[in-house]
Amino acid sequence: MTDTGVTWLTPESAQRLKEELDSLIANREVIAAEINERREEGDLKENGGYHAAREEQGQQEARIRQLQDLLNNAKIGQAPTQSGVALPGSVVTVYFDDDESDTETFLIATREESVATDLEVYSPSSPLGAAVIDAKVGESRSYLVPSGAEVTVTVVKAEPYQH
Repeated sequence: MTDTGVTWLTPESAQRLKEELDSLIANREVIAAEINERREEGDLKENGGYHAAREEQGQQEARIRQLQDLLNNAKIGQAPTQSGVALPGSVVTVYFDDDESDTETFLIATREESVATDLEVYSPSSPLGAAVIDAKVGESRSYLVPSGAEVTVTVVKAEPYQH
């Protein structure tokens, strides 16, 4: 079974996220300078510019922590080259509950991978993603949805994602 606790990233996505992280870290000094500049304007209770700069700083620091955590715990590798098996990095088509007309096609990956695709993206740790990981074409799997209902999916197609 594939480790669904690991975030799978392509080398290209990892590089893009690393560049975003480096940019945010480099921008820390700019935000700090803006906060100091706004602080010097006077009364902090009524200083909208100061509060906006502090809010922006908080959002950037949260994104920095998110990216650091993601990159520190990511498994960076090539997209799968194997067809016929649902793996992280695969575009998978399934049908639901024995209704072959009720199909969905999606990418098994992290949301960070979804930047370059119009496909729906399901994490390997999501209920649907976890259910289909390692399933071969023609194989059916069941999973529970948040309402508690059991849904059965059958893998129709699994191909490596092509950028």
